[in-house]
Amino acid sequence: MARRTKIIASVGPACNDEATMRAMIEAGVDVWRLGLAHGTLDEQVETFHRLRAVSQDSGRHVGILVDLPGPKVRCRPFAEGGCEVAQDAVVSVGIEGDASTSDRLIVDYEGLLTDVGPGDQLSFGDGNVVLVVEDRASNGLKTRVLHGGHLEGRPGLHIDSSKLRLSTPTPQDLKLTDTFIDLGTDMIALSFVRSAHDMRRLGVEPVPRGPLLVAKIETNAAVENLDGIIEASSAVMVARGDLGAECDIEDLPHLQKHIIEACVAQGRPAITATQMLESLLHSPVPTRAEASDIANAVFDGTSAVMLSGETAIGHDPVNAVRTMARITGRADERFDYEAWWTRLLSLRPPDDRAADYQLVTDGITQAASRLATELGAEAIICLSRSGFTARSTARFRPSMPLLGLTPEPRTAMQLSLSWGTRPLVFGERLTPAESALEAVQAAARTGVVRSGDMVVVVSGSTPESHATDSLRAMRVP
Repeated sequence: MARRTKIIASVGPACNDEATMRAMIEAGVDVWRLGLAHGTLDEQVETFHRLRAVSQDSGRHVGILVDLPGPKVRCRPFAEGGCEVAQDAVVSVGIEGDASTSDRLIVDYEGLLTDVGPGDQLSFGDGNVVLVVEDRASNGLKTRVLHGGHLEGRPGLHIDSSKLRLSTPTPQDLKLTDTFIDLGTDMIALSFVRSAHDMRRLGVEPVPRGPLLVAKIETNAAVENLDGIIEASSAVMVARGDLGAECDIEDLPHLQKHIIEACVAQGRPAITATQMLESLLHSPVPTRAEASDIANAVFDGTSAVMLSGETAIGHDPVNAVRTMARITGRADERFDYEAWWTRLLSLRPPDDRAADYQLVTDGITQAASRLATELGAEAIICLSRSGFTARSTARFRPSMPLLGLTPEPRTAMQLSLSWGTRPLVFGERLTPAESALEAVQAAARTGVVRSGDMVVVVSGSTPESHATDSLRAMRVP
């Protein structure tokens, strides 16, 4: 069985050349993540164009996810190679200065000296270094190192979100959103989402004309408002770095399961991110715990897993992707598809608020998954302009290949995030029956199905219906 869980790879200095990018696509990258918190806008735009060109040359639909900086508090840069922050050392944390050192960390949050006081903890670099504030002075905070470690680049600083007087999206986020929508990005991730209102403030057109909107769940407020955030988003990311600093660490695995479950139940892709293969920053092989973590995320139902520093600054980004592909592929083989289908039905109680088109699509895509299993179909073919049909079908985790066929090239790029879905662009025909036949022939040309195979085709009968309301079982000519 081919790998079904999608792989997102973060771009950075370690993989910013075309040869490495091509090798990473060959190793299994489905979506590029371009973090906008690092580098200049000109550098980011240049990288975006390079990613698009390399992906097009590969002949595969590799989407681009731009990750907005949000109200993330970061250190001013360290010298090349970074430095060690020693256990129990006294460290000053301030806001004035251009560079950070081992004994004075400079952060870009003007409210630091008023919002943070004695007893508060400051977590840097996804918890690599943790300080406790002992005193407050006019030029900075006096802190003591609870957990020492290595810091480099511009590591993030986590402060309890209830203390931060920052809103999301920021004015910079809105400007960057306009810039990258004009460039044609496929997906946009918003950091530190607290409510559905935060997602709506981006003010973008819905898919496929607009990008998929990914809500990063990394605060307690986001967990409390999860259902509304999912409804206002196209996908959700379990951002375990800041979320793990915000909640008790023993609660994090349970929150991860809860977020994935809620997201997939509503037909939205779920992304699991942060420290999935952290050891590959410096090592050629992962730890046993990392391999188990990735497999368990697959068993939880995650749609995609994300590599962060492992590919952005790691010593061998191609190996990181290849390793992730091996682990997720093996987990996909062991996934209990039948049990998932039954479990998902119990997670989706009747919703009196759902629109008719949602109820119809739910029923048809559920029936498609069951029918394909009972007929022993070789594939499910989803015809959709927006990708809604394919994403709705994917949540049932059918055991056979899932093809997402669309006349919209942008939708095909957006489907690169959808679990188990192979995107294809095809020429739509005048009638649903003619389109279904053309879709089956297009699938045959890929080699996924062959003449005589049984396939199930789901689609909308008319564009005006806004629903997936057509289900066909067909033999490939």
